[in-house]
Amino acid sequence: MQSPRLDKQSLSVSVPRSLTRLGLSAKLLLLTVLFVMLAEVLIYLPSVANFRRNWLNDRLAAAQIAVLVLEGAPPEGLPEGSESRLLMGVGARAIAARVGGARRLLSLDSMPPEVARTVDLRQMGWLTSITESLDTLISPAHDTPIRVIGEAVGGADFVELIIDEAPLRRAMLVFSGNILLLSLLISGLTAGLVYLALNWLIVGPIRQVAANVMEFEADPENPHRIITPSQRADEIGEAERALARMQMTLADELRTKKHLAELGLAVSKVNHDLRNMLAAAQLMSDRLTETRDPKIRRFAPRLIATLDRAIAFCQATLAYGRAAEATPTLREVALRQLVTDAGELLGLAESPSVSFANEVPAELILPCDPDQMARVLLNLMRNAVEALTRAGAEPGRQPTLTISAAREHHEVVLRVGDNGPGVPERAKANLFQAFRGSVNPGGTGLGLAIAAELVRLHGGSIALEPSRVGAVFRVALPIRGGN
Repeated sequence: MQSPRLDKQSLSVSVPRSLTRLGLSAKLLLLTVLFVMLAEVLIYLPSVANFRRNWLNDRLAAAQIAVLVLEGAPPEGLPEGSESRLLMGVGARAIAARVGGARRLLSLDSMPPEVARTVDLRQMGWLTSITESLDTLISPAHDTPIRVIGEAVGGADFVELIIDEAPLRRAMLVFSGNILLLSLLISGLTAGLVYLALNWLIVGPIRQVAANVMEFEADPENPHRIITPSQRADEIGEAERALARMQMTLADELRTKKHLAELGLAVSKVNHDLRNMLAAAQLMSDRLTETRDPKIRRFAPRLIATLDRAIAFCQATLAYGRAAEATPTLREVALRQLVTDAGELLGLAESPSVSFANEVPAELILPCDPDQMARVLLNLMRNAVEALTRAGAEPGRQPTLTISAAREHHEVVLRVGDNGPGVPERAKANLFQAFRGSVNPGGTGLGLAIAAELVRLHGGSIALEPSRVGAVFRVALPIRGGN
């Protein structure tokens, strides 16, 4: 199954307008209003239940006053019309109380009317109060009245009254309307303040970051498009600083790649002419094999082999724009002889300033591409020789280049070491990167970069080993099949 691919065309497709109609600020404003209204609803439910309880308690308190008046009445009773006025003041159809075991009744009718429900405030919990309050608000008022029972004061055991539910429902609706208006006012004020705070602290900086990213995308090589981080110590400040570091790294990489592309074009032109010159030199060198001088006859085959290798390398360089280094052609190679040949090409046998020690076992066979492995050795050994020639060894020691190798598990480990000044700390971070990991002053770092690429093509690894003296490069190459 093919994995999905992203390109500029797929990323530049615009999102449907319905998803982008509201900006981040508007969404934050709507969410703030929604959450505040939700909080108000949670506050409203116990508030309206408490309002209903207090409204009924006020009626019970008025009813208790009426009962006290009834207790203090003369034996012949209250004047005519006084009972009606008491009930109208309370807003009840009937009032009953138990005083000293006797039930006292104050009613407009001879018999108390039937009731739709009984509300006992003495044993009502909050959950029941909220449920009954919602039922009163949602359901229309009953035609029949309700009975309300509550605690009494003085000598009375309890007080109950029969009232119409419609006035209670109207009062609760007015209270709910006031709560709604107050909630809208609080929500608008809170949302506005939250909107301003979020816009100042978050949305505004994010917009600036987004605008900078789009500007940087249009011209990533322009250093003036790199964001200038603020002094904020929060997450947005950290994001701005991380973005600035990323943009600087990316701009440097793009400029380096552009320079490399231009350099590659120039190198291709030079290699084209150099290949022709080497081909002519190869034709002339073939005649050296016919000479009678034994020394020339001994070195002629190596010279011809070196020219063949140089021509192949020029051809590969010309094809670099179409492909990377060729896949290694593995052969069984005597590693010690490969090291010896590299030392002769560098002139180490006749060098008076640098000693050369080839400590590779003669029986060690390495499956590798001999041409590519020779390039790895030449690059590593040339760097060591240049370091030893330039800075020398430790006082009292002869500058020495040592090559050793051994089998370790299923690998052949090759070590190229010297007793020179070692690798500077500033070069270790980018040691195997072209144009950034140069060890020698004025160098390009291409030698180590090429060596690392060729070693990776062999499935191996290359690294700088910690050492007390000089520099030691460790090259580990696998032994195919574990033989």
